[in-house]
Amino acid sequence: MDALRTAWWQEEEGRVSAFVVVLMLGLMALAGLGLDGGLALAAKVRATGQAESAARAGAQAVDLAAYRATGALRLLPGEADGLARRYLAGVGATGTVIATAEAVTVTVTASQRTQLLSLIGIPAIGAHGVGAAHPQRGVTELEP
Repeated sequence: MDALRTAWWQEEEGRVSAFVVVLMLGLMALAGLGLDGGLALAAKVRATGQAESAARAGAQAVDLAAYRATGALRLLPGEADGLARRYLAGVGATGTVIATAEAVTVTVTASQRTQLLSLIGIPAIGAHGVGAAHPQRGVTELEP
């Protein structure tokens, strides 16, 4: 019986070891997708929150002279752009700002460094967030 076990073990010649290595690489890739995918999703949520907050900050630049004279609620685009950019700089985010008399739109771009996927050549995952805001007189009803 011992001779049979010894013969089987000698004939294996490392095939099981190669299978284990391939299996472990697959498991590491799945773990990397789970971990780094979660980090990328968190970065996207953070970028969207920063973009929405910057847009709200810019939407505070109401043209008070026009509002007092005619009741028209408009933005001062230059001031709105400056307020949104100041907010982005304050939170350490980078992005673009488009301010018009009606609304402020902010796009934030971020890069999330990978933890495990960097081992297979993916050093970072990009994340983008967009937010827009327009001036309102007050809350009259819930928006969908």
